[in-house]
Amino acid sequence: MPRETLASRPRPRTSLSGLFDILAYAVLGIVFILALGVFFYGRILASTLESRETALAKAAAAIDPATVEGFVRLRDRLNASQSLLKNHVAVSNFFASLGELLPSNVRFSSLHVSIDSTGRARVEGAGVAKSFNALAAASGAFASDGRIKDVIFSKISILPDSSVSFGFSATLDPKLIVFSPNDSFSTSL
Repeated sequence: MPRETLASRPRPRTSLSGLFDILAYAVLGIVFILALGVFFYGRILASTLESRETALAKAAAAIDPATVEGFVRLRDRLNASQSLLKNHVAVSNFFASLGELLPSNVRFSSLHVSIDSTGRARVEGAGVAKSFNALAAASGAFASDGRIKDVIFSKISILPDSSVSFGFSATLDPKLIVFSPNDSFSTSL
């Protein structure tokens, strides 16, 4: 019997090829499972899309064109009314401010409010004050308020009963005459 030599005997290997093979098969299995998951998820999404498209088609078929036309007309009317209200002049705020600012012994006999093409409001009028002090108090009230600007008292004359007649002109802050639904005057009506 021939004796085996050391060179012909298989050596014990400590190679990593077996461990690498296991790792490669594990990665292959994970990729295969993920591919199946993506495939089935795509099928689920496709069936969900199809059912929603069917429901949308049924809902679109149920829409009445006359109702849609009515909603469009309503939207247009609401937009037009909003535009009108935005540009609407409401002098009630001016008169309320005038009532708060003027002393009780100063009154107007005439007032004229006009708005020029640029939207600037101007007020002109005439009135009577009990005395010069009352007229000075009115002037100070207008100056401290700031919403009634460029106030000019003119044509001042003393009447036989010692009262003072005057002419009045001023410009108004645009916020004072623009309609606002939040005003207490418009909500109380």
